[in-house]
Amino acid sequence: MNCHHGIALRKPRRARRARHTHAGARDKASKLLGVALDFTAVDFETANGFIGSACSVGLVKVRSGQIVETKQWLMKPPAGFDHFDPRNVSIHHITPDMVEDAPRVSELLPELLDFIGPDVLVAHNSSFDSGVIRAASEASQIPVPEIAHLCTVKLSRKAYDLPSYSLPFVAEEAGHPIENHHEALADSVACAWAMIDMAERAGLENLLEVADHHSVRLGLTSAWQPGDEYSRATRDAQGWLASGHPLPPQDAFNNWPQEGPNPTPNMDADPSHPLFGQIMVFTGNLALPRPKAKELAAENGAQTASRVTRATTALVVGDGFVPEDLANGRLTNKAKHVLRLRENGQKVSIISEGEFMQMVGGFGLNV
Repeated sequence: MNCHHGIALRKPRRARRARHTHAGARDKASKLLGVALDFTAVDFETANGFIGSACSVGLVKVRSGQIVETKQWLMKPPAGFDHFDPRNVSIHHITPDMVEDAPRVSELLPELLDFIGPDVLVAHNSSFDSGVIRAASEASQIPVPEIAHLCTVKLSRKAYDLPSYSLPFVAEEAGHPIENHHEALADSVACAWAMIDMAERAGLENLLEVADHHSVRLGLTSAWQPGDEYSRATRDAQGWLASGHPLPPQDAFNNWPQEGPNPTPNMDADPSHPLFGQIMVFTGNLALPRPKAKELAAENGAQTASRVTRATTALVVGDGFVPEDLANGRLTNKAKHVLRLRENGQKVSIISEGEFMQMVGGFGLNV
């Protein structure tokens, strides 16, 4: 058995067919939900562009619509994937010295999975957080069960009418503002309250009913065990490290090149992903070329476009934009156009670079 950067390289078993089917997730959820509003909310922070590089997690257990237990850990990311990208640090402010004495994620995964148990995982971009568990398990050579998950980004787009569906805006609408955004427990608590609020507004008693009410599909992240084929995220990360690059190259931060073509959306993508079915436009400078950003969006089922129209449902804004800029007016012309469309009744949201990159699984290891 060979080992590369902390991941054992074995001849893989035949890959299990990735399952994103609504029916599979529904079947799993319907066996668990009963009549109570029971679930576990989660939020991960990651150290770098590898989705499995978990450095912090917040967990919130909800029973009958009430928060009954919480957990929070700092952790070292998987061995070989434990460098801290300055961009990630600038978001969550977790530094290497803060996790120096923390356990490795491999030591915490069994307790984390035990806390979640058979619950449906609820998260703000649940494809990301369930993907963190899967990729961290692969990198740590720890089996992981299949995970049914429900995304509060997708739900909030149906339940609320907001200029941005970032978690601070959603939490404010739900009546539980976040005091420390990107602190994992604060975010997972806010996500839990948002889920509870959306259920209460709909007058419904369990997750499956709320998802059906808003026509939002549950996702299902496949189980994995050592010897199975790695996910694309882990394979990409292995390739990146094998090339000798601990961080994306500096030219990844150059200004936008040409607009580039608008690729055909991948209709076989996970329908529960928050980008699936969106009609997206990009504006401003991001950390990767605009054509690459469009490719990542299309891979997840989004249709990209080059200008804002009445068909647009989401605008990704670069130039260091954060959702709070909506209040102070630091916006591009395209963003101002979107706000005017909203004033005229069009449902279109503004997404920051950080939110978009999290939705596509990190900072783009293939740039």
